[in-house]
Amino acid sequence: MSTNPSNNNNNSSTQNNNAKERSTSELLETVVVVYRSETLTIGEIKNSLHERGFGILLAIAALPLCLPVPVPPGYTTFFSIPLFIFSVQMIIGMQSPWLPLWISKKKIRRASLEKLIVKANPWLKKIEKRLQPRLTYISVHTWERIIGIFAFVFALSISLPIPLTNFPPGWGILIMSLGLLSKDGITILIGMIIGTIGVGITMIILVLLWMGMSLPTFY
Repeated sequence: MSTNPSNNNNNSSTQNNNAKERSTSELLETVVVVYRSETLTIGEIKNSLHERGFGILLAIAALPLCLPVPVPPGYTTFFSIPLFIFSVQMIIGMQSPWLPLWISKKKIRRASLEKLIVKANPWLKKIEKRLQPRLTYISVHTWERIIGIFAFVFALSISLPIPLTNFPPGWGILIMSLGLLSKDGITILIGMIIGTIGVGITMIILVLLWMGMSLPTFY
């Protein structure tokens, strides 16, 4: 029996496309399945998700910031570091993400990552159901630069040690990242709006502090 080489090529191409089209939630679930060790490094996560570039890495960096709960001092500042690094690389037009060695070697407990993914995935899947390619006349590379500018501003807001103000900018970055991964320009714009509102809230709080006004007790 003869085999048509063109059919084989088409089948393999389809399989590759399906692999690349896995949703963000599926890719995150894959990370905790592939790595069975108690700890894994940031570099290992980056390498396993390299096929999706900046979008998936921005989403992972923003996930811990998307919880509207009080956090320890320095928490938001630490997680804003990779956001700064990726956003600058996107602005200058780098083709693939890069991390300094000290961040690449930073270890994360697999159990902690799995717990975060379990909590985040139901929300991610709800968002992903609404994603579809829109405004595709704007190239992905152009979108990356635009997102980089907004992500940098949002990361500035996140880095400030003001509890709870990290939530809207964090969600803004996460939604922009999901939009980038799905080539959904409308979703990217929604993320920009949400993040900008968050920055506005932060600015109002800073003005109140500068004027000597006290914040609500939960701050």
